[in-house]
Amino acid sequence: MTSVVACPVSEAGKDAFSKSSLAEFPEIEKALAKLTAYCQANHWSGYDPYDALNSRWLQALPVLDCRPVRLVLTQLLKRSPVNLRAMLRVPPSENPKALGLFLSAFVKLASQNWPGARENVEYLVERLAKLSAKDGDDYCWGYSFAWQTRTVLVPRNSPNLVCTVFAANALLDAYEFTGSARCLQMAASATRYVHDELYWEEGNVAGFGYPTPTTRTQVHNANLLGAALLCRTARHTGQTSLQDRALKVARHSVSKQKPDGSWLYGEATSQGWVDNFHTGFNLSALRTIGECVPTDEFETAIRRGFEFYRSNFFTPEGVARYFHNQTHPIDIHCVAQSLLTLTEFDPLNEERAQMAGAVYRWAMKNMWNDAGFFYYRKLRGLTIRTSYMRWSQAWMLLALAAVVKSRRETPART
Repeated sequence: MTSVVACPVSEAGKDAFSKSSLAEFPEIEKALAKLTAYCQANHWSGYDPYDALNSRWLQALPVLDCRPVRLVLTQLLKRSPVNLRAMLRVPPSENPKALGLFLSAFVKLASQNWPGARENVEYLVERLAKLSAKDGDDYCWGYSFAWQTRTVLVPRNSPNLVCTVFAANALLDAYEFTGSARCLQMAASATRYVHDELYWEEGNVAGFGYPTPTTRTQVHNANLLGAALLCRTARHTGQTSLQDRALKVARHSVSKQKPDGSWLYGEATSQGWVDNFHTGFNLSALRTIGECVPTDEFETAIRRGFEFYRSNFFTPEGVARYFHNQTHPIDIHCVAQSLLTLTEFDPLNEERAQMAGAVYRWAMKNMWNDAGFFYYRKLRGLTIRTSYMRWSQAWMLLALAAVVKSRRETPART
């Protein structure tokens, strides 16, 4: 099994972490309880940065339903500091990816006997079963809105790799905690969809179709997330044949890692940026592959990638940067992924605990509304305070749950 960026920590170091970690995250459990109450009161449903095409006005006026209008409307609602969705009759929606994130969060909390967590695990499994898009006989999931890329329109609820991966991983989390055969069966079915319907190869190049099954562009976080799901499912089902395609895809995306440890988002000419949360996805996926196969084949890539992540996506004040070379916009999704990545990779490391604490404190000071939710983005001189259920609340609930679980499981020392 890969050691995954773990640094040796002395008993004194563990003691220091155990003491300092309590101070790094003031009132985190109180914030987590308020965020949970907010999401539950809203029935786990809400708005999304990309839900503009759910506008009932757009649906009532098909003459406006064309690519330029779809692109402009999506960007308008995404970027506006004022939430225009009520005016444009965009309803809140229940997003399967958000439900997967919530489910993963409550599995973590149930392991800590968090009040109501087990009941939420059961409820969210049922909702995922209900919302499956079902491609043939297999479970799979899509976004609760249509979305226009630069080239194609992806229909509402159309199954895609990323939604399916996060839902399937959440079901595997639930299976590992509860032993539910149904959760494993659903996750294995979703994995079959990814393996059979989304895998492609052309010569020495292999990948998974995203955002549509027929897309042949290399998107590295999608590739690695898909590969990690195949390896994780194989560990539980014994279907080691799943690993063959997974490793072929992973090896190709790892081969595209830059000398400084970074990855571009993808290999198309329009995908040449490096960002926080997709880099975090890559690292987490490679870590999972290394643990599930097991192999240390990707150890060097993980170490280089994490060093790039640690060195380029944070300011001394605890700001989680969106891009490696600029600070704004400061996005709550990046805050959440930063907490997840720093907690996942060697949580006993004192420096990383302090960094995660700084990110948390900055977010609570600058992006938290005491009504129980997080804001979307902070621009230069302007904060977009719209509450987004998938993009903001679900990711932050998972991140806070991960921190709480890690803190509680750190050996207390005096």
